[in-house]
Amino acid sequence: MPTFIEKQPAKATKDDAPFFPDEPQEPTVVTAIPGPKSKEAVRRLDKVFDASAAAFSVDYHKSHGNYIVDVDGNVLLDVYAQIASIPVGYNNPTLLKAATSPAMASSLINRPALGNFPQKDWATILETGLLKVAPKGMNQVFTALSGADANELAYKAAFIWKRQQERGRRDADFTQEELESTMLNQEPGSPNLSIMSFKAAFHGRLFGSLSTTRSKPIHKLDIPAFDWPQCPFPAIKYPPEDHIEENQREEKRCLEEAEHIIKNYPSKVAAVIVEPIQSEGGDNHASPAFFQGLREITRRHQVLLIVDEVQTGIGATGRFWAHEHWNLSDPPDMVTFSKKAQTGGFYFGNPEIRPNKPYRLFNTWMGDPVRAILFGAIVDEIERLDLVRNTAEVGDYLYGEIEKLGDKYPGKFTNLRGKGQGTFIAFDNPRRDEFLALAKTHGINLGGCGASAVRLRPMLIFQKHHADILLGVLDKIAREL
Repeated sequence: MPTFIEKQPAKATKDDAPFFPDEPQEPTVVTAIPGPKSKEAVRRLDKVFDASAAAFSVDYHKSHGNYIVDVDGNVLLDVYAQIASIPVGYNNPTLLKAATSPAMASSLINRPALGNFPQKDWATILETGLLKVAPKGMNQVFTALSGADANELAYKAAFIWKRQQERGRRDADFTQEELESTMLNQEPGSPNLSIMSFKAAFHGRLFGSLSTTRSKPIHKLDIPAFDWPQCPFPAIKYPPEDHIEENQREEKRCLEEAEHIIKNYPSKVAAVIVEPIQSEGGDNHASPAFFQGLREITRRHQVLLIVDEVQTGIGATGRFWAHEHWNLSDPPDMVTFSKKAQTGGFYFGNPEIRPNKPYRLFNTWMGDPVRAILFGAIVDEIERLDLVRNTAEVGDYLYGEIEKLGDKYPGKFTNLRGKGQGTFIAFDNPRRDEFLALAKTHGINLGGCGASAVRLRPMLIFQKHHADILLGVLDKIAREL
């Protein structure tokens, strides 16, 4: 069977019928990226909005399927999906239909303050969308506005739960001392509790979430932070099958440190938050056994386990939720989500996690029905096209072919990771930034993470013929670097 290098430019076959028949057949690059029109658009925008991180200016009317089009007419195969956040393609017809529905129009012009004045069909919207794909053991959801917001809400829920446990019963009332001291940001009303996260973790950039984010200094500099504990995350050696005993020892060391922190940290740990794959921090993996051990430790010490599926969720790893790969007999206490969901929030099943009084987890909007309606359409599209299975199969193919590239070009595709994790694949390259820049010149939009990682975050509609285009470009870049 010929490899991708021997094939003609990618065309969909009968066995690989395109999900978007009208999308471009291949990338087209007509200017430098960013081009002159894009530079001018960004310059204009920067006068009124911080555009310092803008890669290029996008024409979303012309972007279609897996392809993002800039204002200069460059057509790029988007293997980064914005920031791992576009699930089923640009200008997806199913989503466009949902966007023009009467339910969407009503929610847009009559945006409800969901905590006080929920719309009459809010339960139905949740049941047919967000709760339809809820993780195992979870039948309730708090909706939010972003991934960072989702984690903030989960942290607050964990602290409230912890104090309820310490008071001995759910309906226990607050003391006068608690009521008065909390207005001064002092104990006992403002308790000395903490959330434990892991080295190189990313959980958002709001105040609580930023205190658990540990991926890059620039995210945290000049911002006051809570004195919360950091645990080492396993530094796995690759390929894992060649380092089984070393990796087991490393994971055991990290679990022992996690338990030590939980038992001894001055600020009592209310919850542990962990990503199934540390994404922003470098695409760092650990085995199912590590996460099983972490669940056992948190349960043993009556600490909640929050799984941050903001980037890994919604089918990207070949399972709808990445933590499904762990085969936990005891599910997490909360699972946070956003990005590909196009909304945010956290799932839970234990009714004691819901605060015992109103207004404790609350804001004006408490999410957005517009985004929840859109997520329902996303779920329908995922089911209609069997996109989780597609992602698993294409990911297996893509991983195997990049493995061959690693053999062909030693040192160019090192520490390849993501085997069996759908298209959630990454590798290291010592000249990563040049690698990403070259990819754009060949019409591929890629992303980086950590110190030297190239990460692939294609959409769920990314198919084998798209993978072949990507692989051909990766081969060219390896020869050029």
